[in-house]
Amino acid sequence: MSTQSPPATLGLCHLALTVRDLEACERFYVDVLGMRVEWRPDANNVYLTSGTDNLALHRAASVVAPSGQQDLDHIGFLMKDAEAVDVWHRHLMAHGVVIHAPPCTHRDGARSLYCRDPEGRLVQLIYHPPLSDRRP
Repeated sequence: MSTQSPPATLGLCHLALTVRDLEACERFYVDVLGMRVEWRPDANNVYLTSGTDNLALHRAASVVAPSGQQDLDHIGFLMKDAEAVDVWHRHLMAHGVVIHAPPCTHRDGARSLYCRDPEGRLVQLIYHPPLSDRRP
């Protein structure tokens, strides 16, 4: 039996969220965060992208109650540089987005802010040097 490890993944590039108000969430991620619709297979599902990722929004069935605690703490969007976090902060404020934590520089040189999507989900916008500096 081989003990060879499989090849490394290419990273986390897809996230699927179940949402109650699909239209409000789509407007937030498209109109405010700048994603674009990649695919809309039907009225209950939409797939969004920033170009190198995929965020699927699936309408929750009205008769389905959450089956338990969700462990998702937040989702994050990578910023090109630290200044971009501040520009995004002003943009979000202008759109009336709830800011959970204003821009803050962390001891490792990262800079981030947290806001809430239309359903209260925590969204982080972060400049993280080890990742951000490798992006084109």
